[in-house]
Amino acid sequence: MTHEVTDANFQSLLATGEPLVVDFWAPWCGPCKMMLPIVDELAKDYEGRVRVGKLNVDENPDTCEQFGIMNIPTMLFFKNGELVNRHVGACRKPDLAKIIDSLL
Repeated sequence: MTHEVTDANFQSLLATGEPLVVDFWAPWCGPCKMMLPIVDELAKDYEGRVRVGKLNVDENPDTCEQFGIMNIPTMLFFKNGELVNRHVGACRKPDLAKIIDSLL
């Protein structure tokens, strides 16, 4: 299950120290729509081990600014509350799974 990430709850999600993947997206973004089923599958595959969330860039400008999000989709990968990896653009599920595995 994916979690809704917002400017209001982002810091508390990081503070848990759990591995966290955040998909920065927008409803009008074609490549973001292509990534939706992949992100949902990854959330199910890693449930209980990695928290996967989605942040709507139109509704949450502060977090976007904090991490310099200029293009979407962008996926940020956090371990122990620290940004450890970033992927910009659409990609295949195995490529994202490899990055997520490095968080564990």
